[in-house]
Amino acid sequence: MKAPVRVADRHAFDTLIDARSPAEFALDHIPGAINCPVLDDDERRIVGTLYKQQGAFYARRVGGAMVAANLARHLREQFADKPERWKPLVYCWRGGLRSGSMTQWLRLVGWDAQQLAGGYKSWRRHVIDLIDRVAPQLPLVVICGATGSAKTAVLQALAAQGEQVLDLEGLACHKGSLLGALPDRPQPSQTRFETSIAAVLEGIDLQRPLYVEGESRRIGRLSVPVALIERMRDSACVEIQAGVPARVEYLLRDYAYLGDRPEWLAEQLGQLKELHGKDSVAAWQAQALAHDLPALFEALATRHYDPAYARSQAVHFRRWAGRRVVPAHSLAPAQIAALAAHISRLPAAETQTGTGV
Repeated sequence: MKAPVRVADRHAFDTLIDARSPAEFALDHIPGAINCPVLDDDERRIVGTLYKQQGAFYARRVGGAMVAANLARHLREQFADKPERWKPLVYCWRGGLRSGSMTQWLRLVGWDAQQLAGGYKSWRRHVIDLIDRVAPQLPLVVICGATGSAKTAVLQALAAQGEQVLDLEGLACHKGSLLGALPDRPQPSQTRFETSIAAVLEGIDLQRPLYVEGESRRIGRLSVPVALIERMRDSACVEIQAGVPARVEYLLRDYAYLGDRPEWLAEQLGQLKELHGKDSVAAWQAQALAHDLPALFEALATRHYDPAYARSQAVHFRRWAGRRVVPAHSLAPAQIAALAAHISRLPAAETQTGTGV
């Protein structure tokens, strides 16, 4: 009898098959898995209702026919071209009936199919444990700067130049501010966000810097894992310092799509009334509705974001006093690439230990 297959063994298989319903798969799944449900969302609801109302036998009798039909369809379509030596790994929620049924069918064909012990729940434990274990060891360099300092663009440029990067806002599908929601790109679930973080951390070389943007504990509606936030708070910082004109120019490029969403923009600004008063917010809303983004962005930067940034950095980052300051006279695309190259050349000992300029 073969030993149980664990999460760490998954890379030894040709294909990773998620046998759960499409809704479960969309919420989160093991990276690289394909979804071949043995019960779709409606069928799963039907079987669950039968189980509660009539008992396990009736649920299995009806569900068994559904499972058989779905497995036959997968054999005709998804698996029709698989060779004799194909080796798939199958999982469901807990490593129970759904993945067990598929595994048995695949073995009957002659493939060396295996079932992931513990199913998706074992993957979820792996993600939590990995983040908690690896985060305290990460050689982080935190990129800071006032709103509009092109921090995300610098991270992307660093990645393009071969540096290690953890783009939390990219993984969260949100820019991390009041206006950070991305059009037509909903945020993932919290579990999917954490899975994406874990997937990055699994490949990190702990002997090289890992660049990350300075974030608050929440990015939109998602929470950054506590162990990662704590490591960021205790890591070396690099601050990009750019003037207001350069930042506004960058914001106009980065948030250009807001010009097509004036009503949504005005509605979001309404959340600032308690902080800035009705009159100020009404003036900003009028600028939004009039498509006057240059004036609006300058006002928001200087009156809302900059004061909050000045107050928060020394509180949030324990090594803030020893940060490296990098002036940026322009945030045009070519200058962003040069800025990233300059940051990557900062002395490793100084960025890692937090000693001053």
